[in-house]
Amino acid sequence: MRRRSPRPLSSAIAGLADQLAPRTVLGDVQRVWPSVVGAAVVKEATPTTERGGTLTISCRSSVWAQELDLMAPELVARLNEQLGEGRITALRCVASPPRSWAAREP
Repeated sequence: MRRRSPRPLSSAIAGLADQLAPRTVLGDVQRVWPSVVGAAVVKEATPTTERGGTLTISCRSSVWAQELDLMAPELVARLNEQLGEGRITALRCVASPPRSWAAREP
């Protein structure tokens, strides 16, 4: 039996993205980051490195770095809820925008 409408491409892309994503703590964090912090924070901060359980978040400004630093205990708990207990032990929030944000500037 033939399909009358095309299949959504999104399901194929999501499956491919899961296969290509690195199997590291940082890769896992980057996958769940939008659902953990929400759209407003995603525009201003992104996880950039992880070492020994400490996750470095690069923020667009020092104000955002300070705000996320104050939210760190809650964010660590929410990240570990998504990833599995104890994978992230601390956040380090820095004001150093990634180069990719330069392209998003108006």
